[in-house]
Amino acid sequence: MENKTEIIVGENVKFERIRRITGYLVGTTDRFNNAKRAEEKDRVKHQITTAAAN
Repeated sequence: MENKTEIIVGENVKFERIRRITGYLVGTTDRFNNAKRAEEKDRVKHQITTAAAN
């Protein structure tokens, strides 16, 4: 019988959200003006879902 090891890519890796607003990649919105803040607020937010383990 083979001994297989499961590898999960990205496990235990910290990830900071990166946003693309008006062509710029940013990590935080603390330097945004009111227009950019409104644009970010009005965007559709997508959720990450996980499938049940087999």
